Amino acid sequence: MKSSHLAIAAALLLSACGNPDNSQAQQGQLGEPTRRAPETQGDLQASFAPVVQVSAPAVVNIAAQTVVRERDPFFEMFGRGRTRERVGQSVGSGVIVRSDGIVVTNNHVIEGARQIMVTLNDRREFPAEVVLADPRSDLAVLRLDTGGDRLPTMPIDDESTLHVGDLVLAIGNPFGIGQTVTSGIISALDRSDGQGATAYIQTDAAINQGNSGGALVDMDGDLIGINTMILSPSGTSAGVGFAVPAAMVRRVVESAAGGETAVERAWLGASVSPMTTNEANRLGMDSPRGVIVNSVYRSGPAASAGVRQGDVITQVAGQAVEDAAALNFRIGVVRPGEQVALTVFRDGSERTLNARVAVPPGDATPETVTIGGRNPFTGAAVADLTPALADRIGADPMAGGVILTGVSGRSYAAAAGFRPGDVVRSLNGQEITSTRQLQQLIEGTERGWDIVILRNGQEVRGRF
Repeated sequence: MKSSHLAIAAALLLSACGNPDNSQAQQGQLGEPTRRAPETQGDLQASFAPVVQVSAPAVVNIAAQTVVRERDPFFEMFGRGRTRERVGQSVGSGVIVRSDGIVVTNNHVIEGARQIMVTLNDRREFPAEVVLADPRSDLAVLRLDTGGDRLPTMPIDDESTLHVGDLVLAIGNPFGIGQTVTSGIISALDRSDGQGATAYIQTDAAINQGNSGGALVDMDGDLIGINTMILSPSGTSAGVGFAVPAAMVRRVVESAAGGETAVERAWLGASVSPMTTNEANRLGMDSPRGVIVNSVYRSGPAASAGVRQGDVITQVAGQAVEDAAALNFRIGVVRPGEQVALTVFRDGSERTLNARVAVPPGDATPETVTIGGRNPFTGAAVADLTPALADRIGADPMAGGVILTGVSGRSYAAAAGFRPGDVVRSLNGQEITSTRQLQQLIEGTERGWDIVILRNGQEVRGRF
C-alpha cells in the first residue's frame, strides 16, 4: 500500500534541510551542521501536498447531537430538584476506512448521541449510525447511509515500523472551522494513559478540540493512528498530542465488520511490574528493559506457554514492551485464539515462548448482591471479581476476591469510607474469595471488624 511518488515529497523536504552526505553528525562527528540555500526548483517546491491530496478526502467532519440533562436553577431556588433537557452538539472528526461507508472515530465524539451527521471533504453529507463503541480504547465505528455511493478511503497501516522522529500529518476539524492539516513528528511511542488500555503514539503535530477522531497520517498517506487527546494547561495545542495506534484501530474495525457489538480482548494471564535498574543488575541484564512477571494465572495462556514467576517479558510479537500498558496493548490487539510469540529473559538468556491468547475466564457481568443488616458493608453492592469482570472494568485480573460495584450515598458503607472499585481481600483475617463467603462471615460477626481492601493497587486496612 506504499506509494513511491509520495515518498519523493518527503525526500525533497529532507534535502531542503541540508545535504546528508556532508553532515558531520551522519559521519559520527559532533559539530555545526552544514547549511545551504535551496539550489533547485525541486528544493523550493518541496511540499506535503501529495500526501494530503490522497489522504484528506477520507477524513470527515462529525456533528453529533446529544441530550444534556441539567438542573433547573429556577426550581432550585425553591428547593426543588427538577432537571431540564437541552440539545447539545459535539463536533469532531473521523476517517473513512471502507468504501461502503465505514468510519472510525473517537467514542467520546459520539457518546450519547441521538443523531449523527457526517460531512465529507467534498461537502456531501450522510447520516450515520453507531455500529460498535469501545470506551476502553476510545474508538467507535460508524456506518454511513451512502445510498450505494462508494467513498474515498484511507488504508490502515499497522505493519510499518514507526520510529520516533518520523514525519506525520494530523488531519481533522479543529474548533469546527473545517478540515485542517498540521505537520509534526512522532515524539514518542507506547505512551501509557495509566489505565493499561492503550499505548499511544505521541506527536507534536497541532491537535485541538475538534481534531478528536481525525487521522494521524504517515508520509505514504496511510492511517497510523486516530488522534484522541492532548496535554495542555490552556486546552489548546501545546505540542503534546496522542493518537490510538493503527493496530488497535484495525482490531476495533474488524470486530465491527464481523458483526460484534463489543471488542473481545485477549489476555495473557500474568501480572507484571516495571523493570528497575536494581532488578536488571540482579538478573544480569545489560540494561533495564521489559516487565517482570509477578504471578501467573493457573491454566491461563501464559502458564500454558511456560511463563514463570520471575521471568522478564521483553517483547511481544517482536515489539518491545516496557510497562504493563504496552504489554496489555500488544496482547489486546491479538484476536483471542491466535498464537503470539513472547520473548522472555530467564537465567541469563532470552528465549521465545508461544502463547495462545484467550478471553479472560469467568462472567464479565456477574450477579451483584447488596449487603444488608447493620455492619460496615451495609449499602454496598458486591460481586465476584472474575478475570473477565476485572478486564472489563480495568481492574487487576489477578486480584480475585469480591469487588464493590456500588455504594449507597447514605449507607453505613459510605460512612465507613468504602468506594466503588474497592476489592475486599480479607475480613477478620480470613481471605475473601466469593460474595457468598463474605455474606456468611458478615452474618457470623457481631462486633469487631478488621477489613483489608485493595484500592488503586494499594492495600488499605480499616478497623470498625
